[in-house]
Amino acid sequence: MFKIFTGFLVLAAMGCGSQQKKTHHWEQLFNGKDLSGWTMKIAKHPLGDNAGNTFRVENGLLKVGYDQYNEFNNQFGHLFYKKPYSKYIIAAEYRFVGEQCKGGPDWAFKNSGIMLHCQPPGSMLKDQDFPISIEVQLLGGAAVGDRPTANLCTPGTNVVMNGKLFTAHCVNSSSPTFRGTEWVRVEAMVWGDEWIKHIVNGDTVLRYEKPQIGGGNVINFDSTYKKDGTLLKEGYISLQSESHPIEFRKVEIMDLEE
Repeated sequence: MFKIFTGFLVLAAMGCGSQQKKTHHWEQLFNGKDLSGWTMKIAKHPLGDNAGNTFRVENGLLKVGYDQYNEFNNQFGHLFYKKPYSKYIIAAEYRFVGEQCKGGPDWAFKNSGIMLHCQPPGSMLKDQDFPISIEVQLLGGAAVGDRPTANLCTPGTNVVMNGKLFTAHCVNSSSPTFRGTEWVRVEAMVWGDEWIKHIVNGDTVLRYEKPQIGGGNVINFDSTYKKDGTLLKEGYISLQSESHPIEFRKVEIMDLEE
């Protein structure tokens, strides 16, 4: 049974007529000063090469920017935290700003993501576009039309939804559309290889089960790390760069492991 309060989680386990409680607290993954604990991997560049100063910290914000790019040229990037997790809640407060980088694909307008259960960053090949992972897709709205956030996308993975293997690349959540530069809080509650749910500003908007390796939508990968059908029990967390500037004012985690 889960009870979420501001700043901590209480896990209540009933057994032998007694109740045991364990309190978990938020840990800040972004310190507001620098990228300590994070490593970048940008397609067409080696691990650790922050090409174009894509990932930077300015005025206390973690920013993804492209002002030093001539054009995007499919240089999809990911900023990895230093350690893997299995059971946790990851939260990020973000907003899209500015204009999309020249040459960015149309679908990447106001598009980024929090990648869960990622393969190790050092296992990505130089030209690999996305890590094999589960993506909590972050979207911003255009002037008109619905465009929910905290959707699910699956680079090199599949999940189970409604008791059936879900093999489409993306599925929308039930969140509202956020059009401007307001801050949005997105959380993902991850319970190993059992289930994951997405939360936007406190409301659950999507849930699925049994994250696993499979499917396509990832290129130039080492096949050693793509064993289709393997359940994803744990992995690294990363933040995307997909051609539209985005800012994060908070990235925090609640580790739910005993």
